[in-house]
Amino acid sequence: MTINVAVLTRDQGALFELGCAVELFGLPRPEFDPWYHCEVVSFTPGPLQMPGGLTLLPRHVKSLDAYDMVIVPGWTSQPEPLDPQLRDALLRFYLAGKRLVSFCSGAFLLAELGILDGRQATTHWRYAEVFKQRFPAVHYVDNVLYVYEDTLGCSAGSAAGIDLGIEIIRRDFGYAIANQVARRLVISAHRKGGQSQFVETPVLARASQFSQALDWAISQLHAHIDINVFAERARMSRRTFDRKFRSTFNLTANEWLIHQRLQLAKGLLEAGQCSIEQVAGQAGFGNAISMRHHFRRVLGVSPSQYQLQFASQSPAKS
Repeated sequence: MTINVAVLTRDQGALFELGCAVELFGLPRPEFDPWYHCEVVSFTPGPLQMPGGLTLLPRHVKSLDAYDMVIVPGWTSQPEPLDPQLRDALLRFYLAGKRLVSFCSGAFLLAELGILDGRQATTHWRYAEVFKQRFPAVHYVDNVLYVYEDTLGCSAGSAAGIDLGIEIIRRDFGYAIANQVARRLVISAHRKGGQSQFVETPVLARASQFSQALDWAISQLHAHIDINVFAERARMSRRTFDRKFRSTFNLTANEWLIHQRLQLAKGLLEAGQCSIEQVAGQAGFGNAISMRHHFRRVLGVSPSQYQLQFASQSPAKS
């Protein structure tokens, strides 16, 4: 079934995060059926004034009842009175059990409503201390790309919203379609929420052998990968290589490989064309016992349970 999405904006809204939400959920993709139907909406009658002198004319709404998912792509981090109509609409939407997602500073709006009390949440690292001081009842999670549990999702700053969006698409329509969307955006489809949102040196002085080594490893997941050979591919000493993994992913190289193999295995399980033993071999776990161990340790479910859970959670397949 089609999933109706509202992207909520306001005067001087966050254009980049708004654009990410529209690109992910509002761009027509007739090759995927069903898909999302997305509208940019506001509780303030337009036109709205946006950064850079732009003018935006979103759909003026008084209710969110017609939508299945609402995305808040940024909001003010400063305390301000909330429009009572907006407050009531968002609380009614949340209490109806529908999906509510924030990108970057959008978490401030959800927290202001009390929706995040007792729940895990995150936002851009620049706002972390302000957020924690204003909303002590929220379990703030530092240094992650996003958190996504049940019907609530929060991403860290700016581009991390794309990572959360790809994860939403994966849960709704499966691994293969999420990968296709990621490829068309020319981004990675394998960044998980628990990765670090802050990299000390995000722009390298020259072309990175490290990124090429990652690509090589992903192409070899079915085979045994020796970490020393992995480091040699990156043209780094083992010590430098280990430090690079920690600073970039907050994981060891071995842990990163396990996460990549789990991603590959999940895609194969969702496709449903191989036995558990075959999936274990193709994903590089060697055998089903090893794969079950890592599924339970990292994901909290067995491979068989994952297949059943994914099918039952996918709105697109219901």
